[in-house]
Amino acid sequence: MADNSIIARPYAKAAFEEARERGRLGPWADALRTAAAVVADPRVEELLGNPRVTPQELAALLIGIAGPQLDEEGRNFVHVLADNRRLAALPQISAVFDQLKSEAEGVIDVTVTSAAPLEDSQRAELTKALERRLRRSVRLQCATDPALIGGAVLRAGDMVIDGSLRAKLERIAYELTV
Repeated sequence: MADNSIIARPYAKAAFEEARERGRLGPWADALRTAAAVVADPRVEELLGNPRVTPQELAALLIGIAGPQLDEEGRNFVHVLADNRRLAALPQISAVFDQLKSEAEGVIDVTVTSAAPLEDSQRAELTKALERRLRRSVRLQCATDPALIGGAVLRAGDMVIDGSLRAKLERIAYELTV
C-alpha cells in the first residue's frame, strides 16, 4: 500500500484549489481538521480496514460525525475519498492543506526548541528577526529540551538551524577525532 503522505498531496492540492477559488480556505481547513480527527479515532480507524463496511457507509459516518463543519463541497470530497478508499489519508491531507494555506497567506510555522523556556521578550525579538530573514509572517511555536544544554534549534519547513550547545560540542568532538 502506498504511503498516505504521498497519496495526500494531490487530494490536498485539489481541495486547496477548490477552497481558494471559493474564498473558503479557513472553513475548509477547519473541516479537514475535524474530518482528520474523526478518522484518527481508534474506533473509526478499525472500520476503515473492515471489508464489511462499504465506502458509502464510511462516508456517511464521517459526514455525520463532522456535522456542520462540512459544506456541500466538503461532503463531496469525503465521498470521493471514501470511494477511492483514501479516508485514512485525511490527517495527512489536512496537514498538506494547512501548509498550502500558510504559503498562500505568506505565513510560515517555525518551531524553536531551546534548552530553557523563552521569555516573551525573547520570543518577540526572535519572531521579528525571523520575519526579516524569511520575508514572511512567522507563527512561532516553542518547546524545551534540556538535552540541548544551551542555545536553540529552529525548524521552518525543510530548513533547520541548529545553534544548540550540544551540536557545537559534537562538532568539536568530531574535529578532535578526525
